[in-house]
Amino acid sequence: MTTQRRPLPGLVIVNTGEGRGKSTSAFGVILRMLGRKKKVALIQFLKHEGGSWGEVRALRELGVEPIKTGDGWTWTSKDLDETQARALQGWSVAQRVITSDEYDLVALDEFTYLLAFGWLDTRAVIDWLIAQKPARQHLLITGRDAPDALIEYADTVTEMVKVKHAFDAGRKARAGIEF
Repeated sequence: MTTQRRPLPGLVIVNTGEGRGKSTSAFGVILRMLGRKKKVALIQFLKHEGGSWGEVRALRELGVEPIKTGDGWTWTSKDLDETQARALQGWSVAQRVITSDEYDLVALDEFTYLLAFGWLDTRAVIDWLIAQKPARQHLLITGRDAPDALIEYADTVTEMVKVKHAFDAGRKARAGIEF
């Protein structure tokens, strides 16, 4: 008699905080999943749809095409209404990706901003995830100011704390380090 193992339920992981490294940590998890031949989707909220940073280039080489739904950061936006509309469209895309059940991991990069800015209702998002996210699927959410309700809902939460950064001393971002 053969017994089949039931798959473990997927985890909800949140990387938040004022320090750097939230997205970078997510890319490490993505890399691990790809190394295990798992299927990954990455949706980047707010980041410019034309951006081709180092991590985007590397992911493309590994067969993952990041979905970018932004027009740039909110603090550089020329039209915040457009930025918000793009972000909300990104949530619609994320909902389709999540419910497709094609992916072992869905990463929502910079998603907490949509909640923190009040563009989406946190409780409604959590209720939707509880009802719609496939049980086996992992969900990884990054961004500053994760709402308390999201932190409570998540299985694993890491808060990035800045101790010191070269930017503070006026040093410019470096290719391969920050982007």
